[in-house]
Amino acid sequence: MTAIQEQISELFKNETIDFGEKLSALCTLLNQSLPHYTWVGFYFADHLSKTLHLGPYSGAETEHTSIPFGKGICGQVAVSNQNFLVPDVMTQDNYIACSVTVKSELVVPLFIDDLNVGQIDIDSDQINAFDQTDERFLEWVNKEVAKHWPSDFNPLAHLN
Repeated sequence: MTAIQEQISELFKNETIDFGEKLSALCTLLNQSLPHYTWVGFYFADHLSKTLHLGPYSGAETEHTSIPFGKGICGQVAVSNQNFLVPDVMTQDNYIACSVTVKSELVVPLFIDDLNVGQIDIDSDQINAFDQTDERFLEWVNKEVAKHWPSDFNPLAHLN
């Protein structure tokens, strides 16, 4: 296990902070520890309205606090339930520009009891910043999140 994975495991074992704060701390940890991760955040799904809503994040502010399913990279992941790695965002027709500095993006869905409850979204100011190593790592991160997800946790109550 890498040092950052150990830090994440320890974070989730910490019983002195609530789960929403753990997600926020996780975003900050990833953003500050991995130089090519310039924005890290969670979007949570509202399946009734078919929209994603911005939860905890670390990085520059974004105006995209609500995204319809199917729109942009995050919205496409809400529909496909599949990872979406974008080496160069300028090549995507259905891309929502969060910042002019974003060059690549990686979105990995978060499943709780087989339901896509949201996703972790990573942006970088570098083209081709992400690869399968990042994908596997974020899949692991989301499995850790799911493993520690409290049964009474309502992610939509922890929106920015």
